[in-house]
Amino acid sequence: MEVRRFMSSEAANSDLDTIRNLVDRAFDGGFTDEDWEHSVGGWHVVAVEQGTIVAHASLVRRLIDVGEKRFDTGYVEAVGVTPSGQGQGLGTAVMGSITELIASHHELGALSTGEHHFYERLGWERWQGPTYVRARGQRIRTAEEDDGIMVLRVGPSLDLDLNSPISCERRIGDDW
Repeated sequence: MEVRRFMSSEAANSDLDTIRNLVDRAFDGGFTDEDWEHSVGGWHVVAVEQGTIVAHASLVRRLIDVGEKRFDTGYVEAVGVTPSGQGQGLGTAVMGSITELIASHHELGALSTGEHHFYERLGWERWQGPTYVRARGQRIRTAEEDDGIMVLRVGPSLDLDLNSPISCERRIGDDW
C-alpha cells in the first residue's frame, strides 16, 4: 500500500471521480453533493493498492474560533475506505498523513464525526464546549453538533480549553 498526497488543483479528473465514487460507497449513499464540495479545494490523501485508490481523506482550510481566538484550522472531510478494505488500517494510514499536514500547515485540526473511537485512538479529542456557527456577524447555537466535533491540538492550540465555545463559518450543507 502506498499513501499519496496532492492538492485538488493537481488532481486528475479521473482521480477525483474515483475518490467521489469511493466516498459515496463508503457512506452508503449518504454523501451529498455539498459534502463533496466541502472536501475539495485543499489536500487529498489517498491510499493506493495495486494502482487503485482504496482510501481517502481530505483537508481543507477553515477559520475556527475558540472563545475569542481564531485558528487557522485544517478541517478533515470525506474520510472513506472502500467497503472491502475497511478494518485493514487504510483509514489509519490516510489519517496519519492528514495529521502530519495539520501539524505542518495549521494551528488546529478539526472534524465532525460519529466515529469517535476511530479518531480518539489517533490523538483526536472530543470537544466538550458548546458549538456555534457564524453567520452575518452573529454566533448561532448548534447544540445538535455538540457531541460530534473533535479536535487535534497542535502548536498554538496545545493549551486550548476543550470546554470553551467553538464556532465555524456557515456554509451550504452541513456547517460542521
